[in-house]
Amino acid sequence: MELFKPRGGRMKNNEKRINAVMRFVLLVFLWGSGISVSCQAKDITIEFGMFTGSNWDVASASSLVMMDEAIASFEKSHPGVRIHYNSGILKEDYSEWCARKLLEGKLPDVFMILDTDFSKYCSLGALKKLDDLMAADREFDSDAYFMTAVNIGKNNENQFALPYEVVPTLLFVNKSLLAKENIDMPQLDWTWQDMYEICKKVTKDTDGDGLLDQFGTYNYNWLNVVNTSGAQVFSNDGKQVSFTNQAVYDSLRYYRQIQELNQGQKVTQEDFNNGKVAFMPLTFAEYRTYKTYPYKIKKYTTFQWDCTTFPRGTDGENRSEVDALLIGISEKTRHEQVAWEFLKHLTYDTDVQMNIFRYSQGVSVLQAVAMSEDAAAIIQEDMDEGERVIDSNLLGAVIQQGTIAPKFQKYEQVINLANNEITKLVEENKDIESTMKIFQRTINSFMKQ
Repeated sequence: MELFKPRGGRMKNNEKRINAVMRFVLLVFLWGSGISVSCQAKDITIEFGMFTGSNWDVASASSLVMMDEAIASFEKSHPGVRIHYNSGILKEDYSEWCARKLLEGKLPDVFMILDTDFSKYCSLGALKKLDDLMAADREFDSDAYFMTAVNIGKNNENQFALPYEVVPTLLFVNKSLLAKENIDMPQLDWTWQDMYEICKKVTKDTDGDGLLDQFGTYNYNWLNVVNTSGAQVFSNDGKQVSFTNQAVYDSLRYYRQIQELNQGQKVTQEDFNNGKVAFMPLTFAEYRTYKTYPYKIKKYTTFQWDCTTFPRGTDGENRSEVDALLIGISEKTRHEQVAWEFLKHLTYDTDVQMNIFRYSQGVSVLQAVAMSEDAAAIIQEDMDEGERVIDSNLLGAVIQQGTIAPKFQKYEQVINLANNEITKLVEENKDIESTMKIFQRTINSFMKQ
């Protein structure tokens, strides 16, 4: 019996060796298959929709440089992922280009969104809701953004886009004109009455020909006034519009008083360019452009100027309208997670956002970046020696406390109707309350169409 023990042991050992070899082969196969699947998953292209130039309608020659650097850094940190975009699409052609892509079912995975198109894409279901992606990402905190900018990308309380670049509207001040009239630069918390007194003092006929040639405001409109009155003309969802409340009446009364100082004369851009006007609204992008060479020498060289807040009504705040360039993800993207990572990279990465100051005329959407000493230093680089850079804390406060234009689809039409009605109200000296009540019925009918 002892003779058979070695043989049985050898058989068991052989079986063990065969089983071990088979398990090893199987593991190698599975491991190799896993590598193959992994490589295929990473070997993807993200289509990115963008336009060249500035979103703020000022000269810009570096938009592609800024985006190319952002793409290069993303691709470096995501091996196997390639970002592709079509260069040379102008802003004025971009909306039509996106519409054509949407009809073809080829909307880019990630794409810039013009403010006039945002509500349309939301209603068509073309944009992916970002709420779940934001909540699931432990490295993402929406509080890092200016909340006003984040809210621009919301529709019906859902986040459909994130802000890439933000620009507030400020009030341009002709400091030379004020100095000539012995008027101090307005304080940041100034009021409607303060502005009225200044405009009244500077509005005059300086050459004795019987016509005014120096004015208080140019392009200062009724919406600038309403935004600082405490009134809410538009509900958050855009479904209700109210022109018949006391704050609106007070706003229009003040707006008419300002306009009446001009005695029926039309103030022009040329008047302002020639240093004959004290105040004009302008965006921060215009501020940065026309404070720097070479664009400074093309405009506003005959007088010193700066920016401040808008004056407030009795129950209002010194608020400005804030706009943002949005970026969203296509609802039909096949690469949701990578698309999210790219969107986050563009809007949340501090290096990418600091380049907003280097290559663009807007403001970073990240509070820490926008209010940093580095950002202030970059802005100062392009300024003439002695030029004051707008205080970063003021800039941050203006953005964070700013008001945003509603995004419902009929907003532009409502504003156009209101512009026409309020222009007639001022020119024909109509009764404000009765005119607005009649206009409200017109708006109610229009909103139901």
